[in-house]
Amino acid sequence: MLFRRRQPISYLTKLRDLFWPRRGFIRSFQYLSKRILRLSATPHAIAAGVVAGVVASWTPFIGLHFLLAFAIAYVIAGNMVAAALGTAFGNPLTFPLIWAATWEVGHRLIGKGDPTSQSVDLEKRFAVSTIESMWQPILKPMLIGAIPLAAVSGAIVYCVIYFTVAKFQARRRERLAERARARLAEALQGSSG
Repeated sequence: MLFRRRQPISYLTKLRDLFWPRRGFIRSFQYLSKRILRLSATPHAIAAGVVAGVVASWTPFIGLHFLLAFAIAYVIAGNMVAAALGTAFGNPLTFPLIWAATWEVGHRLIGKGDPTSQSVDLEKRFAVSTIESMWQPILKPMLIGAIPLAAVSGAIVYCVIYFTVAKFQARRRERLAERARARLAEALQGSSG
């Protein structure tokens, strides 16, 4: 095989790399940020698309985050690619924090008091596996708790992404204009000489 390793990677190393990549998570974050910055759309469309992905990631409907992000992006005139990239906010590292936060905030907003004092038999609820059995004790508090958290994080993400993309695009236009002026000056010098 053309691109096979000389020394095969052990299963333990593969498992470790699955949970903690060798080069860390910074590389993935840099890739996503550069991919978002280089999208060819208006700063509003890019920022709105990323916000749609972030807002969709706060919801407890795993498996539907892409569809929710696309629907939200369509409504707020966001970029669909940016919406798909924005769903990376919800990942295996952040989902436990997202679920705990939405659960806690949802219980407080509903007025059920301290959520740790109430126990929910998740095994029994998932064994029945109907929406009705999971709605009241699990999904409703998480969905209600997701609303304020998504609104706050969405506002912050929109501002950061909008101004970052606007600045990046302005610098890019200046660089391209400078190159065009240099080529034009070079062409004029070549034709006059």
